[in-house]
Amino acid sequence: GWRAVGNARTIAPSDDPDYATVAGDVGDPTIARKVVETAIERFGRVDTLINNAGIWRPGRIEDIPESLYREVMRTNLDSVFFATQAAVPAMKKQGGGHIVQISTSLVEHALQTVPAVLASLSKGAGVAATRGLAMELASSNIRVNTISLGIVVTPLHGGANLEELRSFSPLNRNGQIKDVVRAINYLEDADYVTGEIHYVDGGRTAGH
Repeated sequence: GWRAVGNARTIAPSDDPDYATVAGDVGDPTIARKVVETAIERFGRVDTLINNAGIWRPGRIEDIPESLYREVMRTNLDSVFFATQAAVPAMKKQGGGHIVQISTSLVEHALQTVPAVLASLSKGAGVAATRGLAMELASSNIRVNTISLGIVVTPLHGGANLEELRSFSPLNRNGQIKDVVRAINYLEDADYVTGEIHYVDGGRTAGH
């Protein structure tokens, strides 16, 4: 079974011996490092790092205040950099590991009706880093992959009309968290795969 460390801005302490929690903003380098350090202290190693922190703030570029830009970059991009930076030395020491980024298919296929420059910038940087890090870390037996999502039903969408969002997918349905989990499990088992952008978007990318 899995032993894991969970993180969120607010998250309850855990008494489960196989699950630890770290409360705080993972965009803060101190918290990002603490997540990795907790895994090492509790479980002795870091086999897989899943960089899935994200906030969704659509808007036209001329309407985005600097404070919002900083907030999105801190959560969506700084978290990836600092958590990965902390995890890589541990993975090298133990002989390998796996890093998974969670992104959005809007990076590759923008929509005129969805102004999403903040998502494109912050998550797109993670996609580019996936390929660069896959090459940088391959000799250390560390794989790096991205799961690029369509519409997945999570609290991230807030009060959005999820029925209307189904139209973004050729399968005419929204994704579920279980679909993301299955993709992560596939990449965990596929130990000859690195530098991959794996789409879980109901066929949206294939239609472009």
